[in-house]
Parts: sequence; structure tokens; C-alpha cells
Amino acid sequence: MKYASVPLNQNQNGWLQEDMLPAAYPTLVGDNQADWVVVGSGFTGVSFARRLASHDRNLKIIVIDAACAAESSSARNSGFIIGLPHNIGSSTAELKKAQSYRSLLQEGINQLTTVIEQQDIECEWENVGKYHCQVDTTQERVLKEYTDNLDTMNEPYQILEKESLYQKLGTRFYHKGIYTPSTILVNPAKLINALANSLPENVTVHNNTPVLKILPGAIAQVVTPYGTIKAANIMLATNALSRELAPVTSKQAAMATFASITAPLTEEQRKRLPAMSSWGLTPVNAIAGATLRYTQDHRFLIRQHVAAALNGRVTAVQTYQATQLHQRLFQKIYPQLGDVPLTRTWSGTISVTRNGAPVWGALSKNIYTAGGCNGAGVSKQTVAGTLLADFALGQDHPLIGAMQELGKANYLPPSPILDIAIAASLLKERYLGRREI
Repeated sequence: MKYASVPLNQNQNGWLQEDMLPAAYPTLVGDNQADWVVVGSGFTGVSFARRLASHDRNLKIIVIDAACAAESSSARNSGFIIGLPHNIGSSTAELKKAQSYRSLLQEGINQLTTVIEQQDIECEWENVGKYHCQVDTTQERVLKEYTDNLDTMNEPYQILEKESLYQKLGTRFYHKGIYTPSTILVNPAKLINALANSLPENVTVHNNTPVLKILPGAIAQVVTPYGTIKAANIMLATNALSRELAPVTSKQAAMATFASITAPLTEEQRKRLPAMSSWGLTPVNAIAGATLRYTQDHRFLIRQHVAAALNGRVTAVQTYQATQLHQRLFQKIYPQLGDVPLTRTWSGTISVTRNGAPVWGALSKNIYTAGGCNGAGVSKQTVAGTLLADFALGQDHPLIGAMQELGKANYLPPSPILDIAIAASLLKERYLGRREI
């Protein structure tokens, strides 16, 4: 009998510190029953469970995770909560879709803000915007297209040249950048851990409980290593991981991204930089370029390198190779900080679809999912989870239509064709963005 693959990162999340040990929720043992089982305790699963519980306090909801919220991909991202769509397009239909997407992202931010205030969550939340930067001096088209899109959306922005960027970022590596205020920076591990720990009383969480298989039926059975749950409904908050659990052919693929973080800069090291507050930076080429952050505690985060991870497994060798890559790139961007060491490198998975559309809605009569984050997960997947709960319970919400307007993900071929296609796509993007590193 074939069982679902279990995600595994052979590395440790760099956002986690000694005082951030996750709550010790027990492994599920024995036979259990529930109205809903939510598989996955990332932003999607947690927001879905919270919304279900708020609609009906009598529902018995069980959330299970192969590891825990603090080790999930949600906790391993770079901590950007983005309020703007990445691409807009020039047609009226594309503009309408972009407006819907912006409304969804803003609603996701509003929902997170409400929970954080209600639960008094400390997650290093900073409404500081972000920089979108380019290295290549010969290609202005990408940034011009970006500012045209911002003009179309009536979004504020500021163009910064190399010397102005140096004063903000402490490096002359970038040729030009666009600053937009509609982004929030957080410590993602603190955020998702606190969200999972503050779920309503009718939600039970079980960590270290991977799902091996789902037996469909009017009352489905969720099989785990030490126990089984009988449930009327199931929500898969696994994105592209554990594809074997879905009752239909997967339309999303898991990609691993790698990040490293430095030791906190000493006072002497900080003197080599202009006076800086914390900031975040995204590259014009998300595959080849590097995402950077300068944190509240004077550390640099660098995220660069994307690899296929269709079964959710990342090896120690891959992590080591990413560390070497990040060290070379950090020294290239900040040559004045050659004595600043990287202290940890880790990986996390994103879910990508062929056409950028999400996988959202009912997969069968009683199995639902919200996936296909395409690298913009925190606000997007928060609102995707809450709207899916409304949809599943027949509750009206004006943004359900906006979610559906994002379209449906296209078909993806099975392996090995998919593996070859992904490898070719990554090679192409790295070649196109070769001047960005």
C-alpha cells in the first residue's frame, strides 16, 4: 500500500530562538472523531480552523501537523506580508483581477492585525514597506513595467538610485530600486507559533502527527501512525506537500527555497554602514536574485536559490551548498562586512502552479483545500483559509467572488515530465537573471 510522503528539512529554522520553543501539543494516539480535520498548521490551516470555530463553537475541530507550526514552511519564510499583487497586466480583465487580488491581500492583513491585537501577539510586526531592486544596469524594462503597474493601481512609490539606496540599505550593489509602503515585516516563526497557540477552545492541535493516507467516504478516515480520526469533513492545508492525500491530480508543485541569517552585528560592524532601521528587499528576478532583510536585532537575512522539492524533502548536502552560495553572495553585496558570519541556513517550501492561479475550493464532496501560494503566502493564505471556511459552511462573504476570480490552476504533468519541466524553467530563469547576482 502506498502512503503519503512526509515533509522533511534536514536543517533548523533560523527564526527560532531558545525562548521560542513551540508548545508541546501531544501526538495523536488512538481512535478519534471530529466534525473537521485540518491537515497542516501553517497560515492557511490555522486561519481556516479559527474561522470554523468562530462560526460554530459546537464544532469539534482537530488540527494535525507532521511537525508543528513553528517548524512549518509558514515559519520558515522571509517574513514579508505583502499587500500588493506582483503582476498586473494591461488589459481591463487583468486590471480587475489585480484589484480583486489587492482586496484579498489587504483583507488578509486586516485579519492578521485583528488577531494580533486581540491576542496581544508579539511578532516583531513592522509596517515599513519594502524595496524592489535591480542590479543589471542595462535592463530598465522590468522596473519600468513595475512602476507602470503601480501607477495603474494608484499605489504610492518612490524611485531610488544607487546612492540613495546605499543610505537606506548600506550597499552599492543595486543599480536602482522602487520603494512601496504596502508591506509589513515580521518574525514569521513567532507569528505562526502564536496564532496556532491561540486557537479557540473547540480546536485541538496534535503535533508530530503525519497523515499517511485518507480513506474517503461519507465519514472519511484520516490515518496517522498511532491513531485514526473519523471526520465528516477534511481540509488539506498542505499546499503542494503530501500530494498523495488529495483525491484529484495535483495542480501544484513544491519548490524549496533557502535562507541564511547572520550573527547580530557588533557596534563596530554597524559603524561600517550608514545609520539604518530595519528593512526588506525583493529582487526583480525572484529565482536568480536575492531577497534580503535587515532585522530589528541587527542581523542580515539572505534568501537565494530555489530547487525542486516535489516530495518535500531537503537534504543536509543541499543546505550546505546553499550556505556556501549565500556566504559568497553576502560578501559580494557587503564587502565591508567580511567578518560577519552566517549562523544558520534553512529551507522552506513554496507551492507553485503553472499559471499562478490558486488551488482553492472543494476537491470532492467533503475534502477542501487552499493552496498554490506561489511565493506570496502570509496575507494571501490567511484570507484564503478564512474564505474557504465561509465557503464550506455556506456563509456569504463578498470576497469569495474575488477569490474565485483569481482563476483555477492549470494541469501539471506527472513525474518525470514534471521534473524535467521544472529543471528547464529554473535554468531559464537563472540565465535571464544572471546579472542579478
